[in-house]
Amino acid sequence: MAQTPAKTPAKTTKAKPAAKAKAPASHTDEAKQKFTRAIEEAKAGAAALTAEARERATAKSGDWMEDAKAYGEQAKAKAGELAAEGKTRTSDAIAGLGKLVEDNASTIDDRFGAKYGDYARSASRKMKETAEKIDAKELDELGEDAREFVRKSPGLAVGLAAVAGFLVARLFSSSK
Repeated sequence: MAQTPAKTPAKTTKAKPAAKAKAPASHTDEAKQKFTRAIEEAKAGAAALTAEARERATAKSGDWMEDAKAYGEQAKAKAGELAAEGKTRTSDAIAGLGKLVEDNASTIDDRFGAKYGDYARSASRKMKETAEKIDAKELDELGEDAREFVRKSPGLAVGLAAVAGFLVARLFSSSK
């Protein structure tokens, strides 16, 4: 009988360390599972937030696109108005300059001779004709004429653009 009690404590001694070894493993497994579930929940939450952000961004971008189109149409209309006004001002300025040259042609005759007075009258007629041509043409036609002129004579176009810029700057600065 003495042998049985000796075996029993040996089994219990071996069983206790095995039970202790399983307990930390189950706590570790449980912690890993909780952590994994937390990561999965965080991923799902992030995916839901991403989807919601995309939906809101899509809705807002649609609104922004509509606003941008409306502003673009307004800008196009305003640019058309300004171009038409610029065309009229340019035509009026050329006609006015032609009239000024014509009015001073007799003075040029007296001071420099009839030959130079005739040049002034000829220039005056050309300016009036140019003003009439500008009035008669649509903006699209004027744009195409300008592009064709630049293709044929780029150097002259740059020089004329500089002079025109100077004249327009003077025109607007004097109108204020």
